[in-house]
Amino acid sequence: MGDPFILMLVALGGLAILDLVVGVSNDAVNFLNSAIGSKAIPIKTIMIIASVGVFFGAVTSSGMMEVARKGIFNPDMFMFEEIMYIFMAVMITDILLLDVFNSLGMPTSTTVSIVFELLGSAVAIALIKISASDTQTIGDIWSYINDEKAIEIILGIVISVIVAFTVGAIVQYFSRLIFSFDFEKRPVYISALFGGFAITAITYFIIIKGLKGTPFYANLKGLLEGNTAAIIAGSFVLWSGVSYMLIKVFKINVLVTIIAVGTFSLAMAFAGNDLVNFIGVPIAALNSYDAWSASGKAANEFTMGVLAQKVPSNTWLLLLAGFIMVVTLWSSKKARAVIETGINLSRQGEGQEKFQPNNLSRVVVRLAMFTNAGINLLIPKKTQIYINSKFEKPVIKLPKDKTYELPAFDLVRASVNLIMASVLISIATSMKLPLSTTYVTFMVAMGTSLADRAWGRESAVYRVAGVFNVIGGWFLTAIVAFTAAGIVAYLISWHQEMIPVLLLLVIGLLVRTSIMYSRKAKEEKKQMFVERAELISINGVIEESSDHIAEVAARINKLYSSVVNDLANHDLVKLRKTDKHVTKLNDEIDSLKDGVFYFIKSLDDTSVQASRFYILILGYLQDVAQSISYISRATYKHVNNNHKNLKKGQLKDLKEIDNTLSGLLAKISATFENRSFDDLSEIINEKRELLKDVSSSIERQVDRIRTDETSPKNTTLYFSILIETQDLVSGLMQLLETYEEFHVSTKM
Repeated sequence: MGDPFILMLVALGGLAILDLVVGVSNDAVNFLNSAIGSKAIPIKTIMIIASVGVFFGAVTSSGMMEVARKGIFNPDMFMFEEIMYIFMAVMITDILLLDVFNSLGMPTSTTVSIVFELLGSAVAIALIKISASDTQTIGDIWSYINDEKAIEIILGIVISVIVAFTVGAIVQYFSRLIFSFDFEKRPVYISALFGGFAITAITYFIIIKGLKGTPFYANLKGLLEGNTAAIIAGSFVLWSGVSYMLIKVFKINVLVTIIAVGTFSLAMAFAGNDLVNFIGVPIAALNSYDAWSASGKAANEFTMGVLAQKVPSNTWLLLLAGFIMVVTLWSSKKARAVIETGINLSRQGEGQEKFQPNNLSRVVVRLAMFTNAGINLLIPKKTQIYINSKFEKPVIKLPKDKTYELPAFDLVRASVNLIMASVLISIATSMKLPLSTTYVTFMVAMGTSLADRAWGRESAVYRVAGVFNVIGGWFLTAIVAFTAAGIVAYLISWHQEMIPVLLLLVIGLLVRTSIMYSRKAKEEKKQMFVERAELISINGVIEESSDHIAEVAARINKLYSSVVNDLANHDLVKLRKTDKHVTKLNDEIDSLKDGVFYFIKSLDDTSVQASRFYILILGYLQDVAQSISYISRATYKHVNNNHKNLKKGQLKDLKEIDNTLSGLLAKISATFENRSFDDLSEIINEKRELLKDVSSSIERQVDRIRTDETSPKNTTLYFSILIETQDLVSGLMQLLETYEEFHVSTKM
């Protein structure tokens, strides 16, 4: 009888490793955002500090998670067999859910996911037990579920989101008033006091959040309890003095020190506490198995009241878990994607926005603008001028009067992010209030961004939409975790043979998402987003624009041929797929046009003439992309409405045009890839011949209408394709002529 449960334990062990990987990939955002976004420390140094923090946190971990054993359900109401089903359902669901969020680059809470998975699977098993009983009703569900604890956790999480955002905004606002953006010019004593407060908060956080509940804390308990105020006051005096010495004597920026210590503390706390989100369930399963095997009872007769007892941690398991977490931290590409989301939403400057605005974000921004205008009416003008002066962002001047963008945010904001996250988590821990470290750190960062005026008129609607997307994802996490875990628990309870099927499904989906993510990453590398700071000369403009033209020509070549071939076959599925690729191409070109401002700012004084050229090139590329977009959409609409296919003569003409256009587009792509611009004249002449072919096809269609053409829909589509093809070729011709003219002028 023990064999199937041993296999379950082996499976849970493997799932724990996978869960560590996907969990760290998502939670890395908690402790890396501030250091990476501020560029205060080299990236390798940041990773080393975080790795030491993660490993130290794993070793000092409090181990067994109360929630996994008795926090959500009452273990004495379940049999060993049922408990194993619950744990299997939780781990399978958790891996799939977190991997989906990682692939989307969205931060979510591993705490919330594990809580609602435990709740969902426990409810499912409880309902099965109730349905099989003659004496119990649906109202007895509360004897199985620890509803008070579940409600406490949910309310704690919701409140922490509001408090973290509000407190982060308030503290950042006053910190900016004190430091402004020229914090290096502040008096030494102000920076020293700030350093004393910050390091005191962070070190207290390390002790309370990182060590409480571990064997190490027992040695400190007598010193800490009852002396908290005195210890905090003494630490503040000590660290203020140390900060003063660092600034005055060693000329060290204390803000960099705060960021380094804060990164270590959050990394340690993450590993020491959130580690149990990944391995707490498998460890609980192992302890359940040990208790059951020693009892000698049947699996469906042994109640699991033993889980209500405190169980010591296995140090070797914690060391192994810490090692896996550190390796994942260094190697996970998905972790970088999640980190980029947080930095993107909180960065000080403008740039490529990841999220699109929605009606809710527009309403919120308008309401905020209205409220701000009302507040300004109450504040004296002199006070407004003083406050605004503190929020003026400096421009770094380098040779040739070049301006460069600052990091995503400065050292002051990075320090406040880490301090306030540490303080809030410490307070909640000391008060035994449940919360999600992900939610706290993310919402603090969003609050400081708002207070720091990072969400200006140019970006607010996008940033607010992004925050709503992330918060919406959190609610989705809870709903999906509860529902999916319940379904998986039911399937396992229905038949144990579902376990290997579900495990194969997990492996298959993980492999699939990894392949899809790799493809997406490769496609993003090919996208035409430009690092504007590098386009500082005419040669830079030529290199960058040549790559754009070569890429667009190659893609239009493929798209046009696909439309013609799929129209001939009346293949609706392929036409729909082609239309999606066309839309993507248009979006990329639109993104390039949106970045013209940064391009012009990046040019040096000797290359300003290149701005007009670059703007024209982007305009022609947009015209060409819009032409292929119209052709694709009209063709898809025609086939989707089940209209008659084009006649053989029409398809023959289109195929001939496609063959000629394909050859020319291939030459254009090769010419710009190889930078052989002297061949442009020959290509331009060939394009004129192609325009004549298109005109001839139009004339032949006019003759058909007069003789045997009977379908007005076919005529409309055919003329639309020919006219847009003509516009496409004309756009390409204007582009090449402009490029040839510019190329000649740069050689003179």
